[in-house]
Amino acid sequence: MAAMAAFFGTAVLAIALSRAPADNGVSLSSEISGQVCSTSGLEAWLGLGGAGVATPGQVGPPGAYPARETYYTLEFTNVSNRACSLYGYPEVSAYRDSPVAGGPIGGAAIRDTSIRPKPVMLEPGATAHSVLRVTAAAAPAGCAEVTAAELRITLPRQARPSFVPAHIPVCSQRGHVSLSVQAIQARPGIPGHIVTP
Repeated sequence: MAAMAAFFGTAVLAIALSRAPADNGVSLSSEISGQVCSTSGLEAWLGLGGAGVATPGQVGPPGAYPARETYYTLEFTNVSNRACSLYGYPEVSAYRDSPVAGGPIGGAAIRDTSIRPKPVMLEPGATAHSVLRVTAAAAPAGCAEVTAAELRITLPRQARPSFVPAHIPVCSQRGHVSLSVQAIQARPGIPGHIVTP
């Protein structure tokens, strides 16, 4: 009997923990997760033509080459006739021209976890954004800088990507990561404005 009571107590605790609300008063209800934004229902674009700001930085240990960090905003506008939700990080890769003609440049964007992911509900016509950081060393060894003509963007929980015109210098070395991307956030982004927690 004592073992049975302990089992039920553990089961109740497990259910309570699995239903604990997320931090900041945000929860993923079944209603939100059931209305995921599809690639066909969103228009992806680079904010204000990709204007950004250069900030000082450094790649590697002291004495390494100085880095140029430029921030862009990836904008996502709901062009469908229904509300939908976005949650998480878009997958971003730089391309020379097109997937067939040019192919990817360097490595895919890594996740910048300084912004905690939250569900973003988009009404028709509304826009959300993600901040894309491009880091390029002045003269990294074995890395020729080339200009990406497109960004390949895949939304969370979607398989079909979007291709967005761009004019962004990135390192061409295979596997080198020049890009990092933050979680999708509510409201349009402002190029040059760095969002911090």
